[in-house]
Amino acid sequence: MDKTQLKKFLVESNKAGYAGGEEKKWINEKDGSTTIPFEKAQWKMQDNYFGGEPYGGRTVVFFEEKPVWMMVYYGLVVESVKPKSIYGVLKNALMRMPEDYPFRGPEKYEEGEFIYENSWDGEVDNSSGEEKISQVGEMVYKASYIGGLIDRRK
Repeated sequence: MDKTQLKKFLVESNKAGYAGGEEKKWINEKDGSTTIPFEKAQWKMQDNYFGGEPYGGRTVVFFEEKPVWMMVYYGLVVESVKPKSIYGVLKNALMRMPEDYPFRGPEKYEEGEFIYENSWDGEVDNSSGEEKISQVGEMVYKASYIGGLIDRRK
């Protein structure tokens, strides 16, 4: 499994997933979670989350039917703010995921009175980060994530 191909797949699956995918392809699970699947050639991604407010989930990437990468995440919109407008900004930011650092959105994205900021540490094999959205200088959304390659030692 090539890390460059993994990065490329992460960007592509992100655009076809929560950020820009067709909700009619999402699966409402019996446990109350939602799964967003995506497949291309020998790659497969499953993004499974619980939410509402706050929300949490995990994204797992499979290569040739074996799990090779995962990320867990948890986020929330502050209680005094309506989530719908914030999640629209979040989706637009996620559509701009950097190709070299495919961990959520770009370092910075601005949309009207909203500013999305994302900071991370590490590479695709082991990384963690935090994203925030502020509205007119006040934080209205925050999420943390951590992930990397899995099942590498035999």
